[in-house]
Amino acid sequence: MHEIGFGLLEILTLATVATGLCWLLAFGMRKRLAGRRPLWVRWGAELFVVLGLVLAGRVALADWQQVPTGSMEPTVRVGDYLLVNKLAYGPRLPFTNTALELGQPQRGDVVVFRYPLDVSVFYVKRLVGLPGDVVRYRAGAVSVNGQPFQVALEPAPDRRPEDAGQVFVHEQAAGNERTIKVDATRPGGHVPPQAWLDDPQHCRVESVQAWTCTVPDGTFLMMGDNRDNSADSRVWGFLDRREVYGKAIRVLVNLHEPRRSWTRL
Repeated sequence: MHEIGFGLLEILTLATVATGLCWLLAFGMRKRLAGRRPLWVRWGAELFVVLGLVLAGRVALADWQQVPTGSMEPTVRVGDYLLVNKLAYGPRLPFTNTALELGQPQRGDVVVFRYPLDVSVFYVKRLVGLPGDVVRYRAGAVSVNGQPFQVALEPAPDRRPEDAGQVFVHEQAAGNERTIKVDATRPGGHVPPQAWLDDPQHCRVESVQAWTCTVPDGTFLMMGDNRDNSADSRVWGFLDRREVYGKAIRVLVNLHEPRRSWTRL
């Protein structure tokens, strides 16, 4: 059974419904109220329009998510609020796993989705493999559909304490470029691919640092850019298409680092 999550969108929907009922009740009792504004009118009916507009925007247009971990470093840093374009793939209806499909995720997209092991939690990872893709992994780098590995060490102009013992690598795969982060002494060797060991039909594991997977229909292979510190598809498996929430396109704001605001991903 495909589980339906209960998150902020569902809470906002219930709040909108509750205040909408207050608004209807206040409208029906307007003569009896005779200009009086009890608490349920002030905080219920009058919030309905505000909540309705916020709900409409979050369902149909855009959303924002805060990043709590460093699994997508250096692309996304802890504390970033991400602007999520929900029109990129199509908005999901509250209390359902039904999306109004407007587009398809592409390789290289930074995707926000419901964590498969707890669908009330949102994760953000990079889409590495589409259905049918053959993804090879060697020492932290990926190659798609037999293309040669294209990686090069990259200088780190913004090195931070959390980058100690790590190196930045410029990776190009399937026409997409990004900067990833790997351990300097054992690159790509710190996240055991347990999900691949449990799925020999689609994956062949040679070691922690070397494996090959064919992505099944209706799913995606997701990985963090911080390849040695990311709980991603290697841990919990391929991502079901129905769990996709939206495409992260920019850092909206970071309250601790204002200069990161409006950075394109």
